[in-house]
Amino acid sequence: MRFGISTHLFHGVPLGREHLADIAAHGFEEVELFATRSHFAYHDEAAVGRLEGWLRDTGLALHSVHAPISMSFVDGVWSPALSNASSDARARRAAVAEAVAALGIARRVPFPYLVLHLGVPDTLASAPGVNSPDAARRSLEEIHEAAAPLGVQVAVEVIPNALSSPGALVTLLEDELELPDVGLCLDYGHAFLLGDVVDAIEEVAGHLVTTHLHDNGGETDDHRMPFDGGIDWATALAATQKVGYDGTLMFELDGGASPRAVLDRTRHVRNRFRELMI
Repeated sequence: MRFGISTHLFHGVPLGREHLADIAAHGFEEVELFATRSHFAYHDEAAVGRLEGWLRDTGLALHSVHAPISMSFVDGVWSPALSNASSDARARRAAVAEAVAALGIARRVPFPYLVLHLGVPDTLASAPGVNSPDAARRSLEEIHEAAAPLGVQVAVEVIPNALSSPGALVTLLEDELELPDVGLCLDYGHAFLLGDVVDAIEEVAGHLVTTHLHDNGGETDDHRMPFDGGIDWATALAATQKVGYDGTLMFELDGGASPRAVLDRTRHVRNRFRELMI
């Protein structure tokens, strides 16, 4: 089993070579780039070129890019959410355009997966029409069309909204769309907010291509370190192995005021995971 770290850990600051060097120094092999403009200028070819060099220098593989969910995250504050499921045509097109721009990284730095939210979490759905099923399906088809020629597989993420529960996503892929190469990203923290993690693992097993690992207390999506919340990780990891998933386990953690301290702890959690998965 391979382990990776999302740059969500350093999300509040512009991504630099030193962040990737820290990840590699802690023994991780893969990284997910969280595509928010304030964190990484994915529209800028020069920035993508620098990313290519950083990855080469540190020996990290770019496992995935997280499609933009907002334009900025500064001083702990998000700009308004991007919703590719908005019934407002202009807002939907803007969200799709940002996802397609992030896909452009693959022209210079190939990566296997684009992790994609459909719509926004229920806690951010402050206006009607931001989680329209019809708009979500249309956007997924358009983003898939842009991803396929680049060799990128779209992985739709389990998030806390009616569009993106484990059951809803499986129904979408099996019964509502003809996109057999679209997969799912199981976010364990989000699955816990929605119900039972083991049930979610078993439900998405046939479409599972990548993961997000973090914990919470069952009420707030606060991206805690595994074992700092309510998830039974021994049971969850056993279920993950039982369904045959052998891909990357990607930590997506809140770095808070001390990302390096969080990274230090993540190394120990990774070792604990390995012990549980023997």
